[in-house]
This record gives sequence, structure tokens and C-alpha cells, in this order.
Amino acid sequence: ADEAIAEESRRTGRTRAACAMRAFGARLDGAVVALGNAPTALREVLALAADGVARPALVVGMPVGFVDAAESKEALMASDLAFVAVKGTRGGSPLAAATVNALLRVAEGEA
Repeated sequence: ADEAIAEESRRTGRTRAACAMRAFGARLDGAVVALGNAPTALREVLALAADGVARPALVVGMPVGFVDAAESKEALMASDLAFVAVKGTRGGSPLAAATVNALLRVAEGEA
């Protein structure tokens, strides 16, 4: 809903999801990045890492759908980033959120 992101998307022809990841930029360095939709957001996170802008500590890459979902996750799996992903076209925000919750429970010693 950020108008600056929407304007950047119109100006560059990139998706709003990709523009939002680019706007986060260096703040993604060392972060846990969880993506359940928008393969273009995952592609942008991979580009930021490749460009040396930001290297997330972990990428939970679970975009769902038929257009570039499987391929973007394969690119994540082929990268040198730490990741959790589901092969193929399945995934989604609920699965990405559940993965982060499970990791937090493990970190807190609850699992």
C-alpha cells in the first residue's frame, strides 16, 4: 500500500513485491526473510545477495503458484544462502509463517 513502492513499480516495470524487497535493501542483511507469495520478491532477495547489498541469515522461500514459483525456489536452493523451501509449485504465506513459528519454537527450546 506504500505509494512510493507503487510509483517505483510503475516507473521501472518491476512488480511491487520486487520493489518492496529492493526498498528494504541492506536491512535484509542478517535477517530472516520469509516469503510465501510473489516469486519476484524471492528473485529480488537473491539479486540483492548476489549484488552484495544484503545477505539474509535465512530465507524461508515458499512462493506458491505456477508462474516462476518452482523456478524461483530452485534458484534459491542453488544459491549459497541458508534456506528452507518446498520444491515445486506448493507453498504460501501460511506455510512460510508456520515454518518461522516452528523455528522460533526450536530456538526457544519448546520443540
